Amino acid sequence: MEYINIPKTDLKASKLALGCMRIADKSVEDVEKLIYKALELGINFFDHADIYGGGKSEQLFGEVLKRNPGLREKMIIQTKCAIVPGKMYDFSKEHILKSVDESLERLQCGYIDILLLHRPDALCDPMEVAEAFDELHRTGKVRNFGVSNHTPLQIQLLEKYSKYPIIINQLQLSIVHSVMIDSGLNMNMVEPFAQDKDGGVLDFCRLNDIVIQPWSIVQASWADGTFIDNPKYQKLNDVLDELSEKYGVTKNAIAVAWILRHPAMMQPIAGTTSPLHLEETAKAVDVKLTREEWYRLYLAGDKPLP
Repeated sequence: MEYINIPKTDLKASKLALGCMRIADKSVEDVEKLIYKALELGINFFDHADIYGGGKSEQLFGEVLKRNPGLREKMIIQTKCAIVPGKMYDFSKEHILKSVDESLERLQCGYIDILLLHRPDALCDPMEVAEAFDELHRTGKVRNFGVSNHTPLQIQLLEKYSKYPIIINQLQLSIVHSVMIDSGLNMNMVEPFAQDKDGGVLDFCRLNDIVIQPWSIVQASWADGTFIDNPKYQKLNDVLDELSEKYGVTKNAIAVAWILRHPAMMQPIAGTTSPLHLEETAKAVDVKLTREEWYRLYLAGDKPLP
């Protein structure tokens, strides 16, 4: 495993993170095996959210920590808040503080290394968010802060009032869903791929030393699901097959290696619940795609180059 030093912190994080969204329907024993496999592979970063499994994902993870108290200091634990499912997003101080207390109770981890605001709240008062961050940091409940799915201006607005930098932006990215890359490549063109849909978030994060955490790393869309072995993406799978054979890894690993090949500071979130699948995906860190291979995969996803 390779590691990155997250800027503005003392955190040394694995280049691949384990996403815990789907562990809610697993047993404590299954989650325990998954966690131990991650640590064995050198993965020390675990991503949660208060809404995953309605809190069950955090609870199960916490049960493993309760059984194995020595594991906590080997981990970087990140969780997210602010989505009230089916109702609204809530960046109020009251909601943020309450959400963190509830996550800490479920996770049984003592403190949270990084708290992310999950989705932008149209009614966000950045001064109120800053007050919440101040209290969480002062009380030792949260050590660092970040966001998920935020534009550059939304981040700048938060940072204007908060004394704590935004160190993470979790964003959807895969070979097929590569919106943040498409617009830059098609700059000043009239085609739909030229549309700037995120305010230049990729370059903004690079300029400001914000770690991008790609999620849905092998997903094409909510409707299509994964592009791996999906007949709708046969051209892409043909190239994935070829490179999989060349590098001796799975197609999933090649898809993750495509993300890691980008020079931006990216830390993909692997959302598997299978220890074997996690082990196979982790091999992506050792695959160094050539420039030609990176572009072949991009074009195989039916993306144009001007």
